[in-house]
Amino acid sequence: MCKRLTVLSLVLATVCGAFSLEQILSSPFPSSLVAAPAAGKIAWVQNARGVRNIWVAEPPDYKGRPVTVYKADDGQELLELRWTPDGRAIVYTRGGAPNRQGEYPNPRSDPAGVAQAVWVVTVSGDEPRQLGEGTSPAVSPKGDRVAFLRKGQIWSAPLDANGKASQLIHARGDCGALRWSPDGSKLAFVSNRRDHSFIGVYDLASKSLRYLDPSVDRDSNPVWSPDGQSIAFLRVVASRQIFLFGPKRSAEPWSIRIAGVGDGRGRQVWRAEEGKGSVLWPVVTENQLLWAAGDCLVFPWERDGWNHLYSISTQGGKAALLTPGEFEVEHVSLMPDGKQVLFSSNQGDIDRRHIWKVAVTGEPPAAVTTGSGIEWGPVATNDGKAVAFLRSDARRPARAAIAIGSGSPRDLAPDSMPADFPSSEMVEPQQVIFSGADGMRIHGQLFLPPKMAPGERHPAVVFFHGGSRRQMLLGWHYRDYYHNAYGMNQYLASRGTIVLAANYRSGTGYGMEFREALNYGARGASEFNDVLGAGLYLRSRPDVDPQRIGLWGGSYGGYRTAMGLAKASDLFAAGVDLHGVHDWNEGIRNFVPSYDPEADRDAARLAFESSPMAYVKTWRSPVLLIHGDDDRNVNFNQSVELAERLRKQGVPLEQLVFPDEIHGFLTHSRWLEAYHAAADFFNRYLESKK
Repeated sequence: MCKRLTVLSLVLATVCGAFSLEQILSSPFPSSLVAAPAAGKIAWVQNARGVRNIWVAEPPDYKGRPVTVYKADDGQELLELRWTPDGRAIVYTRGGAPNRQGEYPNPRSDPAGVAQAVWVVTVSGDEPRQLGEGTSPAVSPKGDRVAFLRKGQIWSAPLDANGKASQLIHARGDCGALRWSPDGSKLAFVSNRRDHSFIGVYDLASKSLRYLDPSVDRDSNPVWSPDGQSIAFLRVVASRQIFLFGPKRSAEPWSIRIAGVGDGRGRQVWRAEEGKGSVLWPVVTENQLLWAAGDCLVFPWERDGWNHLYSISTQGGKAALLTPGEFEVEHVSLMPDGKQVLFSSNQGDIDRRHIWKVAVTGEPPAAVTTGSGIEWGPVATNDGKAVAFLRSDARRPARAAIAIGSGSPRDLAPDSMPADFPSSEMVEPQQVIFSGADGMRIHGQLFLPPKMAPGERHPAVVFFHGGSRRQMLLGWHYRDYYHNAYGMNQYLASRGTIVLAANYRSGTGYGMEFREALNYGARGASEFNDVLGAGLYLRSRPDVDPQRIGLWGGSYGGYRTAMGLAKASDLFAAGVDLHGVHDWNEGIRNFVPSYDPEADRDAARLAFESSPMAYVKTWRSPVLLIHGDDDRNVNFNQSVELAERLRKQGVPLEQLVFPDEIHGFLTHSRWLEAYHAAADFFNRYLESKK
């Protein structure tokens, strides 16, 4: 089927004078950008058509090159890059995490099986060497060993080839967040005990284990003081309430505590206020707490309804706002000297991201990047002379870049872009703001076909991102899933379809109240107003054929697609639903196995009434269901049960199932197959229907 659709796509591309899906999804996607603690080096993972490899760049020329030579689109991820202290080698994880049955992702159905393991490779290009089965490596500052996790327990392996991995600690609970002390003599970690968690510290010399300031609450994000005598951490107040996929604007406030490593005694340094900001909302960073210069702690807080950075003295006092304004801080890292913080935000450009830096003492933030591009994931070289980051724009996809001193940014691996990548043939999406059916203002990106004759009406589709804690942008996205979706939207536009990517309520980027929209998700599906609003906006446009409006999206976007088809088949003519949620009571149980709908029948009834399954009787429009049967986010049975109901209802139903594939497809070929099937489906039900 994949080959047939590929040929069809290439034929249509030739006829229409457009590019192919193969071309628009051919660019390598960079991720996991990290700076070495020595020698000014930078490393990242590059995924080129499903072939993942580690790349490095070093001074003075910073010309990127691969240091691993994996060659197959095998779906085996490269994650968690960690430099050795001397900058000569990189420790990393290869392979995905197991499901609840202990099965590792094996999307190629390799009969020999696969595993998740920790590896090390030198930047000189030696053959990678496996250190042990596991994940989450943490390299000792001494450079002699690596701690990592295996089945929730802490293991250790020497970095040289003279020893084998062995279990370091036998502890109750599931361990995580491994953090070495500055001198490498101790290892801190989080011990998760299901309804509470502790911060543990293991002393390698005495082989002793101590839990710091234990309580009934959830402690996390341990960070060492520079002298190694104390650990700061976050404490979230215990709650047995199951609260998923619904608004949560307040809770018992979380706090920051510091405990002495020697005696384990703790003290509260700071506590969030009641109301806004009482619920912890994280940023994208290695640790939510940064121990900065001058003995101050930097952390995220939503006190004014926007996620910002604050600092506070380790002795306590009032938290100082570092990043004021109506915007969101997202990717965060501390400069090597601890005096400044790098971050990405949508300050002054709400549907993009740019890099900023701010002093921990509170001077106004300064822009590192500006313009019409999108930049994220900043890290500074160990000498503080350069900032590396990832960037994209409307036409050029994600790539690794560096800015040295006050110089202009330049790409680290420009030659890795395919020669036939169709940058010049793409369209630049327009920012649009439309009203949901209840009047809420909703941002979106509008892709108009490059050749539009006056008075001609086009088919149109609405795209919904997943999450729902996501935001589509005015350019190539910083997450691989939505990088692919942006390419698909460009492809549809190139074929003559108008595309609206709708940033519906409960997404990020527009403040806490928008993200925690009242009655969203399983608490009333209020974001269906935005599905209707998007359809009505398109129907009102003179360049859209009102009889040819479709929907597509994955995960939460699949849920939105299914809701639109179930409740508004008179507005939406067809839809493509990738691994969507169709019954919230089943969806919640996937994340909380102990969830029992019978325990709160009113809440369970509302959850079902907020689900597409409740409205199958009014579903008439054709749908294509796409799902991998090893999905760990949305159980495969969500598609099984919906298909059964739709067949009984007589709804035109097509399906594309990927055996052994997970939620975010791990293989490039599966993305191509899924998008070819979606494009063919829309061609038959929208583009060819006049």
